[in-house]
Amino acid sequence: MSDPVETVWQGKFITVRKQGTWEYVGRARDIHAAVILAVEDGHVLLVEQYRVPLGRSCIEMPAGLVGDETEGESIAHSAARELEEETGYRPAHIEVIGAFCSSPGMVSESFTLVRATGLSKVSDGGGVPGENITVHRVALTALPKFIAAKRAEGLAVDVKLLLLLGASILG
Repeated sequence: MSDPVETVWQGKFITVRKQGTWEYVGRARDIHAAVILAVEDGHVLLVEQYRVPLGRSCIEMPAGLVGDETEGESIAHSAARELEEETGYRPAHIEVIGAFCSSPGMVSESFTLVRATGLSKVSDGGGVPGENITVHRVALTALPKFIAAKRAEGLAVDVKLLLLLGASILG
């Protein structure tokens, strides 16, 4: 597309842009997200927190912004920090799996999926003040029923959980 990109509005964390007839949202200041796949001993760590854009709580994998507080922070360091803040688990290793686009028709944001292993419980987690994160350690075999129960409670389900639900959906 050869049309110039116009910044319609920019806040601290997001930017609204227009290019030709396309309007989309992106992250400001080149910050991006790390999403943490923390599976160990047949269990996965998930978090539940209220999401303002949805107007309700959402069940999702732990995640956080890279470079939002410390410019130049590595993906691995950020992911380890966020996992511990949100869940109370400290990883011995972080493996970068790759970058993925969340909703490419509306958002330019991508995220880096990482795998956290060698988990040690060091605190209760719950995030930084105001996040009010509830941590769930769920057996992979019970995950489809767990997600169905959370959905029945009225929670939103993050699309990234399809990674964990794939086999049960494909039949």
